[in-house]
Amino acid sequence: MNQILFNNDDNSNCIKKDNSKKFRLLLYFSLILVICLVSYCMYSYYRKNKNEDLSEIILSSFNIQRLYSYEDNYTTISLNDKERYFVIGSIEIPSIKITYPILSDANDELLKIAPCRFYGPYPNKVGNLCIAGHNYDDERFFSNLYKLNVGDKINIYDSRSSLISYYIYDKYEINKEDTSCTSQDTNGNMEITLVTCNNLNGNRLIIKAKQ
Repeated sequence: MNQILFNNDDNSNCIKKDNSKKFRLLLYFSLILVICLVSYCMYSYYRKNKNEDLSEIILSSFNIQRLYSYEDNYTTISLNDKERYFVIGSIEIPSIKITYPILSDANDELLKIAPCRFYGPYPNKVGNLCIAGHNYDDERFFSNLYKLNVGDKINIYDSRSSLISYYIYDKYEINKEDTSCTSQDTNGNMEITLVTCNNLNGNRLIIKAKQ
């Protein structure tokens, strides 16, 4: 009888030790996972703010260059040795308090730096200048376009810092396959189209403005 009781206690201790080991392993794994997630969030935050700082530096350089030049000597951006892009103007939206350079082309890397022209003419030319910008769901880039209303003003500066103000006349959403917003049928007028993502439903938010 005593032998049976002893064996039961021994088994119980083994089970407790096994459970303790499993708990410690689970705890260590959870801590590592939390550390990895925190590190990733911090890195993502750093990258986003680094791109925001770069955008401000580019805008500052562009503005300084325009003060002393009346020629189209564009500020150049190089992502590698072969590809060169240009700052073709800047966009200012007073009601949501943003000012950014406009880059000449659009791709994944450039969109992380500033809003980009992805279709249409250069700033303040006849036609429909289409400008894409990221929505980071915070205060940066085109995240707050949803707050704009019909009648709000958008200032566009061209490469010579000439300003034209455009006023919003339409605001709507389209699916990502719809390209109708890029139409160049403007009856000889100058228009702009701002495009960003609605991260909730995957659609594109469109802001249309004209003089």
